Amino acid sequence: MDAFAAVDFEFARQVLQRGVAALFVIAFVSSLNQFRPLLGEHGLLPAPELLEWVRTSERAARMLRPTLFRFLRYTDRRLVALCWFGIVIAATLVAGLPQLGPPWVPMLCFLALWLGYMSITSIGQTFYGFGWEMLLLEAGFLAAFLGSDDQPPPVVVIVLFWWLVFRLEFGAGMIKIRGGREWRDLTALTYHHETQPMPGPLSRQAHLLPRWFHKGEVIGNHFAQLVVPWFLFAPLAGLFVPGPVPAIIGAVAAAIVIATQAWLVVTGNFAWLNWATIVLAFSAIGLPGIGAEHRGAASDPPFVIDGLPLYWLVITCAVGVLYVVISWWPLQNLFARRQLMNASFNRWQLANAYGAFGTVTKQRIEIVVEGTRDEDPDNATWHEYGFKGKPGDVHRIPRQFAPYHLRLDWLMWFLPLGRSLDDWFAAFLVRLLEADAATLRLLAHDPFAGAAPRWVRAVSYRYRFTTRAEFRQSHARWTRDRRRVVMGPASLRRR
Repeated sequence: MDAFAAVDFEFARQVLQRGVAALFVIAFVSSLNQFRPLLGEHGLLPAPELLEWVRTSERAARMLRPTLFRFLRYTDRRLVALCWFGIVIAATLVAGLPQLGPPWVPMLCFLALWLGYMSITSIGQTFYGFGWEMLLLEAGFLAAFLGSDDQPPPVVVIVLFWWLVFRLEFGAGMIKIRGGREWRDLTALTYHHETQPMPGPLSRQAHLLPRWFHKGEVIGNHFAQLVVPWFLFAPLAGLFVPGPVPAIIGAVAAAIVIATQAWLVVTGNFAWLNWATIVLAFSAIGLPGIGAEHRGAASDPPFVIDGLPLYWLVITCAVGVLYVVISWWPLQNLFARRQLMNASFNRWQLANAYGAFGTVTKQRIEIVVEGTRDEDPDNATWHEYGFKGKPGDVHRIPRQFAPYHLRLDWLMWFLPLGRSLDDWFAAFLVRLLEADAATLRLLAHDPFAGAAPRWVRAVSYRYRFTTRAEFRQSHARWTRDRRRVVMGPASLRRR
């Protein structure tokens, strides 16, 4: 491995360990703030009801992914304790404290994060049905085997990170090529900045860029996702080709991935998907001479090979063998005619298939929730509830929330895309009628200041970004036109 070690990946390991741990902090904070009103004992889709169904149904038991709450009765207090445990452990990893000990210490810390967060996602139902949840879990599992500061990063684990980035990027590129025609005729980003789930502060400016620029974005996206990921493995050529060129090629490929993901960070709010991809792409950036003190030498003590303790070499090689076996299914999926997106092929959510936005919606339809305290809904004055991230007030500048994940706002974007409104949304309207304090805290604006409305309803609007001329006249970021009432008026009281 001398040729490969000439370019050391110590810097990559530091970014991976601390970056993945930081994402776990955000994920646990997101769950701490949102899980209970969405999925807790009195949530919109109560997790205890799911677990009770699992206990009484053999089929459901087989479908449920591993979770501590299958053996420990779920309570909101235990959920809070688990989130705080995850936050503390992840914060110590960000600070680099476990990495100062032997390699099994950070391993146990990351595996605890992996199992703890899997315990949450497994009972998170539709509110946790996003690709970046399994991406974080897989990244956390691999980070567990990166070792400690006093040893070199295991080569096999670094390569597994490249394989993860490859599946993430190439899988997304193949989904697009096989998906909507807009990705093939280069028009996808003419719409996407406007119709994406949660626009950011600069999304309107990106949308108003010239059409030729949007076509260039799509070409750049295809290049970054379909061509560049193959070159992430270039440093392996250093085993056979002397000189720094293979490592430079790998670093350039990583830099392109990072740059394209940074553009997505600037122009949208995709939770921690782009941030995680940036962190993971650093795995291909090696710096000559960094970490040279870890390299094996003739003076290595017994049971130490290339700077790695024998037991740790055995463990990391076992992980590599495991991935060789379970990677057959995602590899096959990448080239399958009916490619699966954001799919796991095993209960532990390792070696997953990834992808996003195989098709792009061309119109933005928003479900606006309104309430009134008037007796007669037909002649009432209706007031709009404001959400934190999704468009509402046409004058408000979209805010930057990513890498934080606003789960309710994201699912509100999916509502108009379905054939019917989901069960959780009906429960949400009931909570508004009850003026449930925990639910109201998920919103940015309650028009009734904590009081219960008499009626609520859901109305669909078409939103689009204002042109520059429209903005100069109205100072509004959006313009919208009302479509129809899609649910309600509904009340807890009989007329």
